[in-house]
Amino acid sequence: MASREDLAGKKILQFQEKIFIADHGMREAVYGNNLRDINQTLENIVFMELLRRGYDVRVGKYDNREVDFVASLGKEKVYVQVAYLIAAEETMEREFSVLEMIPDNYPKYVVTMDEVDRGRSGIRNVHVRDFLIQQRW
Repeated sequence: MASREDLAGKKILQFQEKIFIADHGMREAVYGNNLRDINQTLENIVFMELLRRGYDVRVGKYDNREVDFVASLGKEKVYVQVAYLIAAEETMEREFSVLEMIPDNYPKYVVTMDEVDRGRSGIRNVHVRDFLIQQRW
């Protein structure tokens, strides 16, 4: 479970936690067809990797928009958006624009299955496999 953090007001919100599963094999056994919910599956994989690396992970809220993950480890912080593909312009705007609104200089990523890097404004667009094998973000 990840609590929500108001990034503008710098406070933890007392409601609207987001729940993630620990075992995709179990989900597949119960529900089947993980590809139908590929966005949720990818988001869950990234969440579990952030936890595995020792990050404190929250879901961010900035100006009524959601940031999938705000991960902190000591003085380090990283913002992560997750999307299956950024094929449509509206998807690109949704994923990048909220990160562009955040006025600090911590690393910001949009993690996708795209083979083409569509990064902009200092925000990196990274394939999920590359994100998972990076030593440090």
